[in-house]
Amino acid sequence: MSVLLIAEHDNSNLKVFTLNAISAASKIDADIHVLVAGNKCENVAKEVAAVPLVKKVLHSDSPNYENYLAENLTPLIVKLAESYTHIISSANTFGKNFMPRVAALLDTSQISDVIKINSADTFIRPIYAGNAFATVKSNDKKKCVTIRPTSFDPAPTSGGSSSIEKVEPIDIPNVSKFIKREETKTERPELGTARVVISGGRGLQSGENFKLINAIADKLNAAVGASRAAVDAGYISNDHQVGQTGKVVVPDLYIAVGISGAIQHLAGMKESKVIVAINKDGEAPIFSIADYGLEADLFEALPQFLEELNKLNTIQK
Repeated sequence: MSVLLIAEHDNSNLKVFTLNAISAASKIDADIHVLVAGNKCENVAKEVAAVPLVKKVLHSDSPNYENYLAENLTPLIVKLAESYTHIISSANTFGKNFMPRVAALLDTSQISDVIKINSADTFIRPIYAGNAFATVKSNDKKKCVTIRPTSFDPAPTSGGSSSIEKVEPIDIPNVSKFIKREETKTERPELGTARVVISGGRGLQSGENFKLINAIADKLNAAVGASRAAVDAGYISNDHQVGQTGKVVVPDLYIAVGISGAIQHLAGMKESKVIVAINKDGEAPIFSIADYGLEADLFEALPQFLEELNKLNTIQK
């Protein structure tokens, strides 16, 4: 029994969610082999080799793998999967891009968004927008599993010395072509991995009013999130959306401002360690899961909050 884990990276640096997935895979009593497929990504392979939980690194280098197109990456994974019982990736946009293809070609049922691994064949995953949990036992010979990264601590990044094995890239049909990547550049922490997240909802009334959220985020070195209602209203772009159809976050501190607490939003943030809610509606559902709640007009509360932060001036990045 052995695990093939697909590493997420940018050809220069390993993404932290891969470390979370490695930690999850370690719950299976099996050797962990990590596939690093990319273009000129030797440094990433070395970075993975230093992770103590990793037994072997498989390094496949080709321009075809530079942008992680599912059509290009899947044939390589399927071929390597012949030697493994488990194929694992993060349950984010990276893993969701190719894992369904892999599962289909291996004729196996994918087990998605796993938050706990009980054994090599038994997994726990959320259902009904996180309001219930399903224990899934798989009898498939090969198990394709995606891991909710925020449910597992990242694996240590030093102390390991696993071997790096070269893997020849696979010739692929020219069925897709990478055109361009559009990314939002920000100096703030990434929403999915931030220790502090402050999110705004429809209560902000306009995109212009998100400047109140941004000012506090700058002071707290926090990521900025939003409810689906705020995104649908055009207040902020959808890459900030937290919830069932957005990102799932588990920060140390989550501040919900002007968010009523629809079930779709709660599914993406209710596992946060500390939840603070600010809403003028004392009956808003968000208060039912909040550790601290402030029933107040956000247009009065946020300036006061910012004023107090300015007085403290002790926020550390």
